Amino acid sequence: MRLNAAPQGLAEQWLLGCCGSRRWAERVAAHRPYPTLDALLAAADEAGYDLSRADLDEALARETAALPHPDAPPAARTALGAALGAYEASFGHAFVISLDGVPAGERLDQVLAGIRSRLGNDREEERVVAAEELRRLARTRLTRLVRPARLTRSADGA
Repeated sequence: MRLNAAPQGLAEQWLLGCCGSRRWAERVAAHRPYPTLDALLAAADEAGYDLSRADLDEALARETAALPHPDAPPAARTALGAALGAYEASFGHAFVISLDGVPAGERLDQVLAGIRSRLGNDREEERVVAAEELRRLARTRLTRLVRPARLTRSADGA
């Protein structure tokens, strides 16, 4: 696993691409080497559950909402833009959702449905949901980081 062999600073940089909390990246990097992907994912989950409020804010601030595919109809791009704007205005951070396992043709609908359902959350309830989605995204990103591209699924999430 190339993550195990990387210098500490490089490993942390790669890990920040998986979850934008510096403390999370430092913690996951510090516990190397990982004998298996499952061990790495378990450590990442544990670090994710231990994020402080400030750590979660930092990680969410580094996330950006995914834009629809350029071939998406203009109405879909407009609807998504409006929904993302409403979400960010309500919660102060980008909408995060893991789309791992969702077929490409269903992702836009999944994001729109997710935004619609989560706009009804209060701030604290949404922090809990966003933190869980962030942990799921980190798992997908970590899997991509340590496995050759041909072996991983291409769905990351927004």
